[in-house]
Amino acid sequence: MDIHYDLESLRSAIAGWKREGLNIALVPTMGNLHDGHLSLLQHARTLAQRTVVSIFVNPIQFGHGEDYQRYPSTLEADRVKLEEAGLDLLFAPDLDQLYPGGTDEDTRVTVPGLSSILCGRFRPGHFSGVATVVTKLFINIQPDVALFGEKDYQQLLVIRRLVHDLCLPVTVIGMPIIREADGLAKSSRNAYLTAEQRRRAAILYQTLTDAASAVQQGERDLTSIEQEGLARLEQSGFRPEYFSIRRSADLAEPGPGDRDLRILVAAWLGEARLIDNIAALRPV
Repeated sequence: MDIHYDLESLRSAIAGWKREGLNIALVPTMGNLHDGHLSLLQHARTLAQRTVVSIFVNPIQFGHGEDYQRYPSTLEADRVKLEEAGLDLLFAPDLDQLYPGGTDEDTRVTVPGLSSILCGRFRPGHFSGVATVVTKLFINIQPDVALFGEKDYQQLLVIRRLVHDLCLPVTVIGMPIIREADGLAKSSRNAYLTAEQRRRAAILYQTLTDAASAVQQGERDLTSIEQEGLARLEQSGFRPEYFSIRRSADLAEPGPGDRDLRILVAAWLGEARLIDNIAALRPV
């Protein structure tokens, strides 16, 4: 496995692969890797002749007061996991490589509309930060395919819109959520949970699955399902930001004829902000 810390050596390696006619799959991450990340790499190896994982904690997608300064950094442990998983190239730049002009007045990429709802409402500027760093990675790594986990479902749709609107030659693939035995979605931020909070955290997924069952059994009052989900989380000690049923394709409010729905939630439990989602197919 090759490791590159700067853009110049990265570009040289990518150019060599391109001269050989090899296709490339990219898995962008912020490190502190878990089984969810590794599942993306495993699938990436079936799609392309060369695989790249990036590890970069992107400051401009963190809002004021969020956990940028304490986000877990485990580069050496991540390197070992990636090498054992058969990765070809790890790109682990520092801040100056991706933001040579600093982060205060740098150029930003913004996906309108989709970036301002749900998580975007509670984390202003977050998706612009995501779109900006992903654009930089796409430009320099030139992947044929890029893989993202569906746990960050809104992020996945933002990136698909970004690729479509900027005419980028990248196929974006969403991968299923990897869960713990009790249903909690695997996440680097789960490490913020105390033992007691971790036991309670499974209620988040249980609430989603109950809501999905109600939708699939024909309950038409989606607002009532949302309100019940919020109330259950509050009663269980969560501080929910939203519990929302949306159209899967674009996260718009569903109309009467929309069947393919997605139930999304963001809620705080102690110091951990947890997000999750589940598909729900409304009956005809």
